[in-house]
Amino acid sequence: MLRGLYAITDPVLTPPPTLLHQVQAALRGGARVIQYRDKTSPAPLRQQLAQQLRELTRNLGALLIINDDVNLCLECEADGVHLGQEDTPVREARQRLGRTRIIGATCHGSRELAESAMDQGANYLAFGRFFPSRTKPDAQHADLESLRDFIQACPLPTVAIGGITLNNAGQLIEAGFSMVAAVNDVFDRDDIEQHCQQYSNLFR
Repeated sequence: MLRGLYAITDPVLTPPPTLLHQVQAALRGGARVIQYRDKTSPAPLRQQLAQQLRELTRNLGALLIINDDVNLCLECEADGVHLGQEDTPVREARQRLGRTRIIGATCHGSRELAESAMDQGANYLAFGRFFPSRTKPDAQHADLESLRDFIQACPLPTVAIGGITLNNAGQLIEAGFSMVAAVNDVFDRDDIEQHCQQYSNLFR
């Protein structure tokens, strides 16, 4: 299931009152993975929303990944977590989550970070940013050409992230990425379902 559009929520673009409606539209458009990313809302609200997202993704046959919160992943029985380089180490998360849950790891543009994440038990690797990003404008740039051989030979699924739009996603899929991740280009619009359908078509 780690293939296709990977949609990431944002506390500003997907505020609590509209989060479920927006995510449902993305799922109906074909998003295969939802990452719940919210580092600012109070813990009880985050737990409530994560539980509701768990039910929604399960009903619509998609995966729910929690950003950087192993405890919340366990509490809401999510499919897994996504970890940045400054978050819980992959090896520690694997020990706490067991063997069945998914762990994704941010690798920026580094083969060395990717190999380390694989050694520690990651299930997928995220690379980027490849384009200017509104969500993380200061994120370090990753060079697609220098990663192309690694991506194509990588034994794990890979996700591209950072400034991705319908206009540039095709070249990343062509380069071998299993998934493309988007925040603004999915949720900062009114036609979420139709737009996600266009992403889904890129993988056919």
